[in-house]
Amino acid sequence: MRTIKKSLRNPLRRPTHPGAILREDILPALGISQSALAAYLGVSRLTVSEILLEKRLISAEMALRISKTIGGSPESWLQMQSAVDLWDVTQRFKADPKKLPRPIPNYAFA
Repeated sequence: MRTIKKSLRNPLRRPTHPGAILREDILPALGISQSALAAYLGVSRLTVSEILLEKRLISAEMALRISKTIGGSPESWLQMQSAVDLWDVTQRFKADPKKLPRPIPNYAFA
C-alpha cells in the first residue's frame, strides 16, 4: 500500500526560494560575505547577489556548486527551486486561466 506524503508547507504561500535560505540562514551562520561565497562557489559576486535577491534561478550546475561548498544534495537545492518555479507558474495560470494549455481530447492519461 502506498502512503501519501503530506507537506507541512502552507499551499497558499510561495515556497521559500533557495536564495532566501542562503541569505537568511546559511551566510549568517557561516559568517561570510557574498563575495566570499562567490569565491568558494567559483562564480561572480553578481551571480551570488542575484541568487540571494531571488532574481536568478538555481541551475543544476549551481545546485552542484552549492552542494559541494556548503552541503545538502544537489537534488535538494533543485527541488527547492522547482517548488518555487511551479508555484509561480501555477499563480500565473490562476490569474489568467485562458492561457492554460488545452488537454488532447480522448487521451487516456489526461
